[in-house]
Amino acid sequence: MTDAEPQRSRILVVDDDPSIVDLLEAFLQHEYHVSVATHGEQAIDLCRRQLPDLVLLDVMMPGLDGYEVCRRLKSDPATRDVPIIFVTARDEVDEEIRGLEAGAVDFLSKPVHRAIVLARVRTHIVLRQQAAKLRDMAMTDILTGVANRRCVEERLDSEWRRCRRNQVPIAVIMIDIDHFKLYNDAYGHQAGDNCLQHIAAALKKCLRRPGDLLGRYGGEEFLCLLPETTLDRAVERADELGRAVMALNIVHAHAADERVVTISRGVSATVPTGETELADLLEVADAMLYDAKRGGRNRTTACPLGLNAGQDAPPKN
Repeated sequence: MTDAEPQRSRILVVDDDPSIVDLLEAFLQHEYHVSVATHGEQAIDLCRRQLPDLVLLDVMMPGLDGYEVCRRLKSDPATRDVPIIFVTARDEVDEEIRGLEAGAVDFLSKPVHRAIVLARVRTHIVLRQQAAKLRDMAMTDILTGVANRRCVEERLDSEWRRCRRNQVPIAVIMIDIDHFKLYNDAYGHQAGDNCLQHIAAALKKCLRRPGDLLGRYGGEEFLCLLPETTLDRAVERADELGRAVMALNIVHAHAADERVVTISRGVSATVPTGETELADLLEVADAMLYDAKRGGRNRTTACPLGLNAGQDAPPKN
């Protein structure tokens, strides 16, 4: 695939009949990336490991039937938004109602016909793409283009629960632009908006892992979420963020020391347990941010939540 070519949507075909699998794969493979599962457990595992854009699911299969597979996929937050089209030889109204109640979006009747399969698949792929665009818009800060607070809070909650299940560390960096009110007052709100945009872009470039997230948490405040990250690694990343903003060389004649725009960073990390709460982690990071402000700004201050933050050395002050 070249850079100019759009990424193909992923279709998962689930059927225990090899002839149906071969036929559907032949219909779809020229337009889509097609994966195959021959039983329900395999289908669920594939969906969780490599999220498809659409599932074509046989109703009658040994072991888990299509209805149960559909129910399980719809009950999992990671797969619940994937549209499912049932493929069935049955055309009774009660069967369709049962499938729709389980969470299916459409039906294909056996024997399958190429034109009908392609038309139904295209329709639901387009609908999914449009829904994804709307969700992205709802989760993006309009000014800076990074995640908005709603998106940040949703991801914080889901990553906290995942890290607690897997007993791995999670870290957050609270970021605040130093003397931003003075900057706005001196240079005007348009310059302030431009400043926010440049800083957001610089911060985002420092996040290299797909699971890391940068979001605008308030007016001039950002939050960086770092799953599976120890306190020491988070401090290193926070220092990198600080250097990236200084490298922008945004002139700020009213700043106390550097005469350019800088940021203060507060960091905390922990391995979540039943005795700790996400709110506690955020509270510690926020307190560290205020310590950084009181300590002279343009610095990182860090403290673990509890004694299980996975730190390799004492936190910085």
